[in-house]
Amino acid sequence: MKRWLSLLAAFCLVLSFIPGQVFAETKAINEKLGVPIVVYGANLSQSEKEAVREVLQVDKEAEVDEITVSGEDLVKYISNSNPNARMYSSAKITQEEEGKGLTVSIVTPENIKEVTSEMYANAMLTAGLKDATIEVAAPKPVTGHSALVGIYKAYEVKTGETLDVERTDVANDELQVATELADNSNITDEQVAQLLTEIKKQIAEIDPQTKEEVEQIVKDQLSKLNIQLSDADRQMLVDLMDRIRQLDIDFSQWKDQLSSLSNTIEEKLTFLQDEGFWEKVKNFFNKLIDLVSSWFTSSKEETN
Repeated sequence: MKRWLSLLAAFCLVLSFIPGQVFAETKAINEKLGVPIVVYGANLSQSEKEAVREVLQVDKEAEVDEITVSGEDLVKYISNSNPNARMYSSAKITQEEEGKGLTVSIVTPENIKEVTSEMYANAMLTAGLKDATIEVAAPKPVTGHSALVGIYKAYEVKTGETLDVERTDVANDELQVATELADNSNITDEQVAQLLTEIKKQIAEIDPQTKEEVEQIVKDQLSKLNIQLSDADRQMLVDLMDRIRQLDIDFSQWKDQLSSLSNTIEEKLTFLQDEGFWEKVKNFFNKLIDLVSSWFTSSKEETN
């Protein structure tokens, strides 16, 4: 029993060294860039909205602006869309200093079923977003495609800028192509994001003037990354990238953001490809469980 009490005391001592600020600290208001903006899907019930507020940690912000995104907004940013579409995906957007780039995280990955954070980041770059931290959430399983529309609306409200509708339309198609490639081909979501990023980096670097040049870039990157696509998927990718080539984009400004995104994807792929990683995690928790069990066993023996 004494040993158990000693262990408990040691544990409490460790906790005493953790700063109090770790626990639920309210953030200060950024008087230069403004407060975060939270956008909710219009079809959320009140309880679902509260669940989204919780996972996005809205209450930890000193102040936020809150708006709603509906099917009417979907029509504004994406052509041939359904104004009656049900919107559940939500997001929190925090503007960052110039040059910070885009940081995207999905805080409910169990509910965003098809779109990854890297896919979002790629599409947002195409749409013209920059320098923001974006957190995406949904209270129930959804594909995640509609979150882009809410992010577009919030970004315009936040920055006062008007996004080019042609760019947002192409960005939505890019997200659709990304998820289709992940579904149709024997490659991971991360590999799809890497492929899109590397092709766009080459477009920014080379500035191709024809569709044939774009096709060669796609071919080169598929070979470089050792990715096999069907003829139909390859053509779908070429068509998308040719549309991106023709957008009114200053590709020179893309380079740093694409390089940063590329590095993030590389790190994630390396992490996932470490074959022994999950085995190490499993072994760690097994040892931890054994250790805790031994404490209780020792405590019981001392009591007896």
